[in-house]
Amino acid sequence: MTMDSQSLWLFGGLLGLLSVASGVGFMLAQREWPEKQRRVIENLNARIYAWWIMAAVLGGALALGKGATVLLFALMSFVGLREFITLTPTRAGDHRALFWAFFIILPLHYATLYAEWYGLFVVLIPVYAFLFIPMRNAMAGDTDHFLERTAKVQWGLMVSVYFTSYAPALLLLDIPGFAHQQVKLVFFLIFVVQISDVLQYCWGKLCGKRALAPRVSPSKTLEGLVGGGLSAVACGALLSCITPFTWWQAGLLSAAIVVMGFFGGLVMSAIKRDRGVKDYGELIPGHGGMMDRIDSICFAAPVFFHLVRYFFTV
Repeated sequence: MTMDSQSLWLFGGLLGLLSVASGVGFMLAQREWPEKQRRVIENLNARIYAWWIMAAVLGGALALGKGATVLLFALMSFVGLREFITLTPTRAGDHRALFWAFFIILPLHYATLYAEWYGLFVVLIPVYAFLFIPMRNAMAGDTDHFLERTAKVQWGLMVSVYFTSYAPALLLLDIPGFAHQQVKLVFFLIFVVQISDVLQYCWGKLCGKRALAPRVSPSKTLEGLVGGGLSAVACGALLSCITPFTWWQAGLLSAAIVVMGFFGGLVMSAIKRDRGVKDYGELIPGHGGMMDRIDSICFAAPVFFHLVRYFFTV
């Protein structure tokens, strides 16, 4: 995997966008605003500051190569799984199963990814871990809410670990004429997901009127999804030059990313509403927890991976 001049231009452009956003945020903060608007601007600047850190960490990992990238996503999955399990009450009978989930299954799953053992990577969690977790819980002898408790651990593994790991798994795809450039696919996925979230938020604030699921996420509107989604698709099509896709292929793949990212955020918001919390945690200022930041990636990454693998690999 190489970081060529094109990759450097990509990260340079990202830093340029963040610099513009920081400048706008700074100017807005200098003005006098009513209390409500002032809190919104403070949150905006906190988000931009966090984006600088996240961009530096991700860019550094991608530049260092496969090992650093896989390790970064493994740590993200660990933190995300911890946040997910924290929201769901556990009992003493769950602790040994949770130990296996955190310290055996999660690192083993990412080890198969690093070793490029695709056959085991795709089945370790959805087959073997799904069989093992209820077996281990049953051995503990605690049958109270057994199905509910077991399903929570299984679902946490699927979302926080399995789905998320498909982002670094893009590094393993063998695409003709695209050798050692898979890092750009990771960039493409994450950029389209995150710019879609930002643009949907902006379009929703500007002209959003019809909430799509008001009881789950009142801020998600039809106008935000359509306007922000189409804008993100256009951004993805413009980035076709860094991918093995034509502009229309990049646009279609971006549309799939946008739709799955939207539903990822919606589903993870439904879980938060069920548990009566606003965010999964407070790890990232202005954003909430790790799961609040990667919820869209969780749903978009596996779909994008398999579309690319099916249509573009040998």
